[in-house]
Amino acid sequence: MDKINLPETLKNAKSGSQIAYSKLLDYFWNDVYGFQLIRTQNENDAEDITVQTFSKAFDKINTYNDDYEFKTWLITISKNIHIDLIRKRKRNILETSGSNDVIKKILDDAPSVEDQLIIEQNLATLLLHIKKLKPHYQAVINLRYFNELSYADIAKELNEPMNNVKVKLLRAKKLLAESLKHKN
Repeated sequence: MDKINLPETLKNAKSGSQIAYSKLLDYFWNDVYGFQLIRTQNENDAEDITVQTFSKAFDKINTYNDDYEFKTWLITISKNIHIDLIRKRKRNILETSGSNDVIKKILDDAPSVEDQLIIEQNLATLLLHIKKLKPHYQAVINLRYFNELSYADIAKELNEPMNNVKVKLLRAKKLLAESLKHKN
C-alpha cells in the first residue's frame, strides 16, 4: 500500500470526506484484520470485527486525539469490540442452550436447490465475480446496486448501523475490483 499523508487524511475524514475514509480503510485494513485474525483464529469473525472497527472509528473520528498513533486507536477499538463479542456470545449460549429454534431458523433461511440453479443460470461475468465474495459483501452490493436501496434502507434491511453498511460496501467494491482485475 502506498503511503498516505495521515494528518491531512485524518483532517479530511473529520470533515466527513468519503475519500478520506476510503484511504484510511485501505491503508489500515490489513493491520486491524491481521490483529483480529490472530485473536479470533477465524476469518469471518476477524472480518466482521474489522468492519465494525472501522464503522465505529469513522463514527467517532472527531474524538480521535492526534497525540496518539491512529493505528493504536483503531486496534484498541477493535480489541474492545472483540471483547464485547465474546461476552455477548457467552450470554447467548447461556440463554439458548437446549433450544433448537436457532438451528431451524438457519435451515429455513438457506436458499433451495432450485433457487441456486436459477441464480447460476442467469449469472453474467460480473455476477460470477460478485458470487465469489463473502455473503455479507454480496448482500450489500446486491441491495445497493441491483435493488437500488439507499444506505439508510440497506442499514434497515440488514439491521446494522449505516457506517457498517458504508464500510462493507467500500470493502466489497475493492474486493470486486481486485477479482475483476485478476480474472485474466
